[in-house]
Amino acid sequence: MSPDLLRVMVPLLFTGLKVTLLIAVLGILIGFVIGCVVGYSLQAKHKVLRGIAGVYIWIIRGIPLVVLALYVYYVLPELMGVNIDSITVGVMVIALNSGAFIAEIVRGALQSVDHGQTEAGLSLGLSPWQTFFQLIVPPAFRNMLPALCNQFIISVKDTALLSIIAINEITHLAQNYLSMSFQTIPGYTLLALFYLAIISVLILLQKWVEKRLGAKK
Repeated sequence: MSPDLLRVMVPLLFTGLKVTLLIAVLGILIGFVIGCVVGYSLQAKHKVLRGIAGVYIWIIRGIPLVVLALYVYYVLPELMGVNIDSITVGVMVIALNSGAFIAEIVRGALQSVDHGQTEAGLSLGLSPWQTFFQLIVPPAFRNMLPALCNQFIISVKDTALLSIIAINEITHLAQNYLSMSFQTIPGYTLLALFYLAIISVLILLQKWVEKRLGAKK
């Protein structure tokens, strides 16, 4: 791995990292909102809500992320008659994809809370919504937080697939440079090590969060 390669690629990778984190953070935040709505709908009493939520999860989890990115980038603008920039498409794709998985996390977390909490809240004179937000949501959120951290790590890795729609994230910038320099072996090795370092940091943060949650319990 030559010094020239490091001198050129390292700044490129950090430039791409900004875009990668931007897409991943915005995507997971929007995906969390989608996941909360869909996850709640999955265990709602209304069959229509459950049906819509189930169809959404079936479609998103059944379409590969690369195909979803291509569809949103090329087909959706044609159907809507608008131009959508690649960064916005990236955020939309990560949000839609992560939302389907977060929905299952939310449903599981809500179901993990003892039903006695609801009965206790109602017996104290709280309204159903007060009971839900004050007694159900806090423990459910603590239960789902480790899984949400894991989903964020997955979303960061998934952004590499968005290079197919020319988003200047880490992988796309590296591919552009390596296609001209032809230093494929050291270049892609450096790219892999860079991703490994980023994901390792995120895993350490995830373990710290889990440890703190365990201490609070």
